[in-house]
Amino acid sequence: MWIWPGFEFRVALRFLREGRMQTVLIIVGVAAGVAVIAYISALISGLQANTLAKTLGAQAHVTLRAPDDLVTPAAPALPDAAALTETQPRAQRLRSVANWQALVPLLEGLPAVAGVSPMVSGSGLALRGEASQAIALMGVDLDRYDRVVGLRSKVVSGSARLAPGEAVIGRELAQDLGVRVGDRLTVQTGSVSGSVSDSVRVTALVDLGVKDLNRRTVIVPLRAAQSLLALPGGATQLDLTLKDVWVAQALARELQSQFPYKIESWQESNAQLVSALNAQSISTSIIRGVVLAVVVLGIASVLVVSVVQKGREIGILRAMGATRGQVLRVFLVQGAVVGALGSVLGLLLAVALIWVFTHFVRGSDGLPLFSIALPLTMALQIALIASVCGVLAAVAPARRAAALDPAQAIRM
Repeated sequence: MWIWPGFEFRVALRFLREGRMQTVLIIVGVAAGVAVIAYISALISGLQANTLAKTLGAQAHVTLRAPDDLVTPAAPALPDAAALTETQPRAQRLRSVANWQALVPLLEGLPAVAGVSPMVSGSGLALRGEASQAIALMGVDLDRYDRVVGLRSKVVSGSARLAPGEAVIGRELAQDLGVRVGDRLTVQTGSVSGSVSDSVRVTALVDLGVKDLNRRTVIVPLRAAQSLLALPGGATQLDLTLKDVWVAQALARELQSQFPYKIESWQESNAQLVSALNAQSISTSIIRGVVLAVVVLGIASVLVVSVVQKGREIGILRAMGATRGQVLRVFLVQGAVVGALGSVLGLLLAVALIWVFTHFVRGSDGLPLFSIALPLTMALQIALIASVCGVLAAVAPARRAAALDPAQAIRM
């Protein structure tokens, strides 16, 4: 009496050992396919993570602002219903988010939200001696703002502090103005009624990851910005950071249905980036599918040849009492073994390729372009898929082997 899986496994291994060159070639082929899938997956994941980190490193995941000012035009001489209800935007002025003090704790209580930071932002000039530079002035609560964009981790000189009369500025702006940590500069804002200025001492220089931002960013305490921008007690926007960046769009829509504010997710403000990331993901999926198809066809072709070559042995096994099901399982086991061995070798090769990329591929500054890794869950998933594909590739040859007539097979 045959005992499964011992019988099928032993026969499958024997068939694989006898066709050594074919077995080695197909295992190497599977390993190459798995290595390509694992390496490309890790590379794209690392590239996307690096791109998101740089893009979202200096901005909130969700931004809440006061609604835009709208003006309704005068009715035309001949009334027209559509014209009467039409509205158009007008020049926007700084407006505070209504009841923002009560809104902050409400937003902080949402499960998806990791932090909320009120901000007063506007334009102005940074002056030092004869040098002047147009700036984007931001007033924040440093501790709250740090939870949103990690400002302290971006400090390249000095120590980030925002006591009254202090400011944090971008690295390029400091070079343009000839300012170092400890120096003072004048921040000036203008309005219809006149200009307002304040002298601040620079406590830190930061690198926000984008030179244009570094060239125009000046961060001051919230109260100082409220005074400079003539918005006492106000906040022009609330910045939200989330535990999962990919729920930003859904959360923004949910908040829009609840509050009469202008709410924008990072996906909306970076639509081109999202499109590029989606294109990368689709391209990666296509590459995976093509490589898996090649692996399946390779395994199937080798096993089909094996069925022809082992026809006599199959006939003898059937004549000795092996059932069709047992013959079927012999070739399924071969497919599983080839898929499993190829997966292990492929993952080892992918790890080697990742190590080479991490240690030898450098940017113009001599540093690695970005960090990539092969997570254990991704590796196990790829290995499982390759093994399953090995079994699926063996189905057709196995059915053909099981269908062989013992008498005709022995005469082959």
